[in-house]
Amino acid sequence: MEKYRVIEVKEAVRAGNDRRADELRAIMRERGQFLVNLMSSPGSGKTTLLARTIQALASEMRIAVMEADIDSDVDAAAISATGARVIQLHTGGMCHLDASMCRQGLDNLAADDADLIVLENVGNLVCPAEFDTGAAANVTILSVPEGDDKPLKYPLMYEVCDVVLVNKIDVLPYFDFDLARCIENVRMRNPRARVIPLCAKTGEGMEEWYQWLRESVAAYTA
Repeated sequence: MEKYRVIEVKEAVRAGNDRRADELRAIMRERGQFLVNLMSSPGSGKTTLLARTIQALASEMRIAVMEADIDSDVDAAAISATGARVIQLHTGGMCHLDASMCRQGLDNLAADDADLIVLENVGNLVCPAEFDTGAAANVTILSVPEGDDKPLKYPLMYEVCDVVLVNKIDVLPYFDFDLARCIENVRMRNPRARVIPLCAKTGEGMEEWYQWLRESVAAYTA
């Protein structure tokens, strides 16, 4: 007779989260709101990229942002300065957001009129990739100072992403970073991912990123 049960907790948690993520995706699809899950390691330039994106596209679409961090409101303050609607989400020590947390953030953001909503996830290359947030697209930033080998070391992050932004290309001459090799490493993990080299600080390459957002939002709001 069986004396006790063995439960694969991680699998059960993910299955429940995947179901809630699909429900949230359906809601956002019905609303015609394009939700982007933006991920990366700390210091890659997420907030700088977001601020520049908001400034560039503010006249074309309504943008709202959810800033997720373990603590502090530094990033929310930076985004608020752009004039975009923003909410700060504190995870209470958790290193990622899941679908339920994302939906709670959306409910409190109260941005039913937004065309584009960006979730700036907690900064790391492991946990955020493991949990579906219900976003329509996953985007990750890989900055030049991090090295071109990150897709090899953190495979899941690149496997789940639709777009990889290679940021800080202005410092390529100063780092041992091979852009062609980086793109090859991304393709090894995810042949479908779109790779966009850019510099959020100088604006180089940003137009391709803006155009991807325009096309994606247009498809959702059509």
